[in-house]
Amino acid sequence: MQAPSTPAPRPDQGPEQLTTHPDLRRRTDRDEPGWPPMGRRQAALLAATCGAYLLVLAGVLLNTALVDLDWDVRLFRPYAHWPSLEPLLDTWVVAGQRGPSAVAAFAWLAWRAHRLGRLRPLLVMAVALLLLNVTVGAVKIVTGRLGPHYAQYVGSPELFSGGTIFPSGHTANAVVTWGVLAYLAVRWRRTGAVLAAATACSIGLTTVYLGTHWVTDVLAGWAAGLLVLLSLPLAEPLVTAAERRLARRRGGRPHPAVSLPSCARPDRRAPRG
Repeated sequence: MQAPSTPAPRPDQGPEQLTTHPDLRRRTDRDEPGWPPMGRRQAALLAATCGAYLLVLAGVLLNTALVDLDWDVRLFRPYAHWPSLEPLLDTWVVAGQRGPSAVAAFAWLAWRAHRLGRLRPLLVMAVALLLLNVTVGAVKIVTGRLGPHYAQYVGSPELFSGGTIFPSGHTANAVVTWGVLAYLAVRWRRTGAVLAAATACSIGLTTVYLGTHWVTDVLAGWAAGLLVLLSLPLAEPLVTAAERRLARRRGGRPHPAVSLPSCARPDRRAPRG
């Protein structure tokens, strides 16, 4: 009696296919990944953003054509040309204010932290907002710029006058808050990134329309917020250490790394002849 032959392995059952086991996909979707290490492309973008930020700052400090642009828009008064948009945009700009946006963001992050059993979502946002407040607040204090509604001399950059308008914290906060939410929404990251970018851009332009910020305030605010987002990989050790310390204080265990299920691990033993 002939022994049954062992069926040959199918080509579509290699290790690449085994790693896509439904159990592994389900665990990966629910996991909150760490911020990816800073690569060359991200480092180059960080340097370019920093350069753009410094150019805007220098343009304002040296009273260049950027200040002329500020005054051209200020004297044009967009809100007077399109008054019908003012009620809508006056409501929309609230999405960039620190209080309302932080409450909405932390509500969603608290739900996600509870769902994952981790504090990481809340810690990432807390670190991002801390970096934002320190970096933007320092420049505001040093420049002391007055806003368009309080400007005193036409053509002047209105610096060192006790104001706190440059860069636009409203705009930078929108970039950071909605940008971090887009990243933490793992399965909807691309869609979230598009929505976050559109929100941040529209909020910045809305402040120019309402006359609460100069154009250069908004340009610097976009750059300042993007710098915070791009710098988050450097703060990853701080987030990880804080999460582990808080987990130990709560009597729990640090979040384990994602591992392959036994059924998804490729068999590396040599085939028997």
